[in-house]
Amino acid sequence: MAIWACWLVTVLALVQCWNILNENTIWDFVYDAPAQAGDLIGRMFPPRWSVLPSLWQPLWDTVNMATLGTLLGVVIGVPVAFLAARNTTPSVLLARPLALTAIVSSRSINALIWALLLVTVLGPGVLAGIIAIGLRSIGFVGKLLYEAIEEVDTKQVEAIEATGASGPQRLIYAIVPQIMPAFAGIAVYRWDINIRESAVLGLVGAGGIGLQLNASVSRLAWPEVTVIFAAILVTVFLSEWVSAQVRKRII
Repeated sequence: MAIWACWLVTVLALVQCWNILNENTIWDFVYDAPAQAGDLIGRMFPPRWSVLPSLWQPLWDTVNMATLGTLLGVVIGVPVAFLAARNTTPSVLLARPLALTAIVSSRSINALIWALLLVTVLGPGVLAGIIAIGLRSIGFVGKLLYEAIEEVDTKQVEAIEATGASGPQRLIYAIVPQIMPAFAGIAVYRWDINIRESAVLGLVGAGGIGLQLNASVSRLAWPEVTVIFAAILVTVFLSEWVSAQVRKRII
C-alpha cells in the first residue's frame, strides 16, 4: 500500500506540474520555435572573426576571475570544513552548526545571484565576479572536504594519539596527509567549474567574456556572438584538459 501510495503521489505531482506548465506557456510561440531558431542560426553565420583579437583580454579576465575566486573559496572553505567535521570541530554544539550554515548558505545561492548582488554593492567589474565565485566555492569546497575529513582512517589518528601528540599535531600528522589527495582533487575540480561559471557572470556586469557577450547580444550582432561562443568553448575545453592532467598527477 505504501508503494502504491508513493506512485499515486508521483502521478498527481506530475499532473500538477503539467497543468502549471500548460497555464504559463504560449504554445503558438513553441510551435514557431523551430523556424525562429533556424532564422537565428542563419544570422550567426558566417562568423565575424575580425572581433577575435578584442576577446583575448576578456578571456584572460575570465580565467583570472575563476582562479582568484577559487583561491578565495579554498582559503575560506578549508577552515570551515575543519569546523564542520565531527572529528575536528572544537564544538559540536556551536562551531559545527555555524560552519554547516555557512556551507549551506553558500551552496544555496547561485554564483550569478551572488554576482548580481555584489555588482549592486561594489559596482560593475571583475572584483564583484571574483568575490561571487569565491562565495559560491566556499560551500562546494567545505562540504566535500569535511566529508573527506570525517572518513579518514581512525587507526592512524589513534596511532598518533598514542605517542602523546597534541591536538594540532594529530591534525597535522594524522588527518592532513590523508585528505591531501581529496583536497587537491576538490580544488582543481572547482576551478574547472568556475571557468564555466565565470564566463556568464558578465551578463550581470561582473566583467569577463560574458560582458562582451551581453554587449553583442544587445546590439543583435549575431556573427560576433558565434565567435564569442567559439572562444568560450575552446577555453572550457582547455580548462577541462588542464584539470584532468592535474588530477591525474596529484591523485
